[in-house]
Amino acid sequence: MSFNREQLLRAYRQMCTIRVFEDRAHAEIMNGQIAGFTHLYAGQEANAVGVCEHLGAGDTIISTHRGHGHCIAKGADVIGMMKELWGSSEGLCKGKGGSMHIADIDQGILGANGIVAGGPPISVGAALAAKIRGRDSVAISFSGDGSVNQGTCFEAMNLAVVLKVPAIFVIENNYYSEHTSINYAVGCKDLKARTEAFGFPVFVADGSDFFAVYEAAGKAIAHARAGNGPAGVFCEMGRFHGHFVGDPEGYRGPGEVKRLRQDFCCLKKFRARMEQTGELAVAELDDIDAAVNVLIDEAVLAARAARRPVAAEVATDVYVNY
Repeated sequence: MSFNREQLLRAYRQMCTIRVFEDRAHAEIMNGQIAGFTHLYAGQEANAVGVCEHLGAGDTIISTHRGHGHCIAKGADVIGMMKELWGSSEGLCKGKGGSMHIADIDQGILGANGIVAGGPPISVGAALAAKIRGRDSVAISFSGDGSVNQGTCFEAMNLAVVLKVPAIFVIENNYYSEHTSINYAVGCKDLKARTEAFGFPVFVADGSDFFAVYEAAGKAIAHARAGNGPAGVFCEMGRFHGHFVGDPEGYRGPGEVKRLRQDFCCLKKFRARMEQTGELAVAELDDIDAAVNVLIDEAVLAARAARRPVAAEVATDVYVNY
């Protein structure tokens, strides 16, 4: 793989934006500024960015309850997302989606949802639409390790093979389905082999390494774009926060999160590689860090000041009128 400077700078900027957005959202939730249930993506940034850096305007993604990172990686407006978390009518979904239901159809973001394995069937529909229309676009579904035991996920994978559609199933294994370890919840220890049994190739990547995810996703997406049907990507990386903000995390082992942050941080790994190869200077990465922090500060200030919904809007954007 070879990357030019702009690609490297963009990849780091995207991962950094997700991290700072999530860390700030966590702080604002804990101080009572953001209401509602929120699930943070910090630690898994390389997954979203490694996949979405391959995508264009015509490609679509479907996300999960832990979807802020996917949406940012696909191009969602960061200030609009922050306003959405604040429940503002200026948010991406006019304050009616909140953290778990952010969508931006214009950016190819078909929505996040709180249903485990709710995304794969939707992505198969989007992939079928692309095939019928003769487009070379792909449809990505992001879902967690908890989704691989759900019937909807299996049905979607099988249907994608039967219809030979350009659907990419990205499974993000963060080792816990909510609070239950994958070691307990999954009888088959070889998830790659189990998924390949449906009849499509699956590529595995270290989810703490942007370059590994980018390479694996590139193979899967190239396979689908060429008209060969679906493909899968397994990314393995633990999350830095609990299942939800406020989760006491009693199910995690001593020092587990500390070890993830110290040894498996995708931003640290990216910086280490740049220092080793000299492709980017440390000062350039520091400049991105500073700029992203300014952006997120601006997003929070804008969200605090943004217009709130009024009673007259309660029934708008709920049903489609034909």
